[in-house]
Amino acid sequence: MSNQIIHEKSNRLANEKSPYLLQHAHNPINWYAWGNEAFDNAKKEKKPIFLSIGYSTCHWCHVMAHESFEDKEVAEFLNKNFIAIKVDKEERPDVDSVYMTVCQAMSGQGGWPLTILMTPDQKPFYAGTYFPKNSRYNMPGLMDILKSVANEWKINKEKIVSSSENILSQLAGHFNTEKIDTPLTEKILDNGYRQLLDNFDEDYGGFGRAPKFPTPHKLMFLLRYYSLKGEKKALNMVEKTLDYMYRGGIFDHVGFGFSRYSTDEKWLAPHFEKMLYDNALLIMAYLEAYQITNKELYKNIAIKSLDYIFRELTSEEGGFYCAEDADSEGEEGKFYVFKSSEIIEILGKEDGKYFNSHFDITEGGNFEGKSIPNLINNENYDKEAERIEVLREKILEYRNGRMKLHKDDKILTSWNGLMIATLAKAYKILGDEKYFKAANSALNTILKNLVTHEGRLLARYRDGEALHNGYLDDYAFLTLGLIELYESSFEVTYLKRAISLNSELIELFSDIEKGGFFIYGNDGENLIARPKEVYDGAMPSGNSVVAYNLIKLARLSGDIELEEMAEKQMNFMASNLNGGELNYSFFLMGATFALSPSKELVCVLKSEEDMNSVKTLLKEEPHFNLTTLVKTEENTDELEKLAEFTKDYKLVNSNSTYYLCENKSCLPPVDDIRSIKNKL
Repeated sequence: MSNQIIHEKSNRLANEKSPYLLQHAHNPINWYAWGNEAFDNAKKEKKPIFLSIGYSTCHWCHVMAHESFEDKEVAEFLNKNFIAIKVDKEERPDVDSVYMTVCQAMSGQGGWPLTILMTPDQKPFYAGTYFPKNSRYNMPGLMDILKSVANEWKINKEKIVSSSENILSQLAGHFNTEKIDTPLTEKILDNGYRQLLDNFDEDYGGFGRAPKFPTPHKLMFLLRYYSLKGEKKALNMVEKTLDYMYRGGIFDHVGFGFSRYSTDEKWLAPHFEKMLYDNALLIMAYLEAYQITNKELYKNIAIKSLDYIFRELTSEEGGFYCAEDADSEGEEGKFYVFKSSEIIEILGKEDGKYFNSHFDITEGGNFEGKSIPNLINNENYDKEAERIEVLREKILEYRNGRMKLHKDDKILTSWNGLMIATLAKAYKILGDEKYFKAANSALNTILKNLVTHEGRLLARYRDGEALHNGYLDDYAFLTLGLIELYESSFEVTYLKRAISLNSELIELFSDIEKGGFFIYGNDGENLIARPKEVYDGAMPSGNSVVAYNLIKLARLSGDIELEEMAEKQMNFMASNLNGGELNYSFFLMGATFALSPSKELVCVLKSEEDMNSVKTLLKEEPHFNLTTLVKTEENTDELEKLAEFTKDYKLVNSNSTYYLCENKSCLPPVDDIRSIKNKL
């Protein structure tokens, strides 16, 4: 008889707003949220802590929850012998970063669900990821681990406490960065390029073996490397990867948008959850590739993915939700796959066969007896769009009738910052006003709901509640969004806000002694460590984005202090590469900007028509190493406060005038934008 139960009675998590914590609100386990109540009770009851960290659209989190956290036997043992704490890693990246570092150091691997056993004062002594309820194959079972630890805690608690302190002292080096200044050189860019080339999959694009993650910032770095060095192979790697990611099942050919990663080298079978940050970064990569190659396909993929974001991940207020789940009705991917007979039943024989042939939907299937629509073997994948589009809409309507996927509908400042940056770039490159409006709407949602009366940025908003002091990523990613908004619209308000937010970031997060920036602010909770993240994984690290922001803002404002700070941050990051440049690709984007011959353009404009001409000029090509300021009669006072050097830039002969400086040398002003285009 099964021990799995869903308690009608709720536990403490029922009072939380996190969708992940609420998923566990009816477990028979007496879960606590992270906080003083849990730690005080652990000390009072003299119990060790069982800490479980995950997120709401995590497939293996669901599996472990079903096997163990809904299980009566596990619950009874945990409740009797431990204080159990649940953490949403997306709400508490500080807690997650600390204990993920512990897990990786202790076990050699990491991931979610993250399982930590620790003392009442938060010192870890055991770490792992997913565990089945009972031992199987070479994997220890959760019940065996819990029983062993509970027994040891009773008879040998001092030994466990001592071992936890020893573990923490040994891990100190994993949290502390040494102060080493490695000067930034082009060698770093060349190393990054060569490493990506060595890891490139010539057949299907992407880097390394399966599972394959998109990591769009690797592609964006390669675009900049191509632009700087003219290295055709860099562009080829980008195009091959973008083409095959789209052709694979990682792209949802029925409802659009990208899944998190592919379990195989062909990009066919994804891990089906869709994350906001993945889509934001991928859209950015496709847009930049479109600017360089003029391939309509890349533009269309970006537009389709934006359509998905608007349809499924946009709140009524205009902010963006986190994710859609991979699982429905207890099965991963069930929502997304089809039988060939099912398609024929919906579309009729002729259209059904055509649709099946186009998207490789076969009787035998390619995923557990069903088919993931894909274009891997379709060499005409970008043709016959009109007929396919009509049929696709019918299939989407049919699919929407299936059991709805769980949606993580919290709004994170950091991920919204990335989406704002992407929408601003979409407006700049595609010229469609709706993208600018959507970016502005998301920004206003954050300013309205995620800023305290004292001006402190917060991290998460859901169901009317804003919580958690903003982390480094919140400040860095939103600053990036503001920079992109300025560079697409030239409205000074965005530049002003970007400079101000960056200034707050420096005050709250900087490590003055050793360089770099901490994950949580100097007004944050004191955890067992205060980590800095520098590695660019599926998402870029806050430190990499700060490096990029600092150099951009320094050039836009002409602020020497920011320029010096940017240099220090670049050197700090260069010191942490340890020969693995390919894993710091967003940092390499900022480094490319810093090392490229700089170009600064100041446009003193007389009319709206000339503003449109400037936007058209910047839309046609990427100009990765160019910063542009626009001065008008309306914004003169405001702009001159932010960028004092612009005081000397005036209209010449009452005409719109363009001032271009290249590599610290200024050219004579001109009144014809076409001559600027030629010089660029």
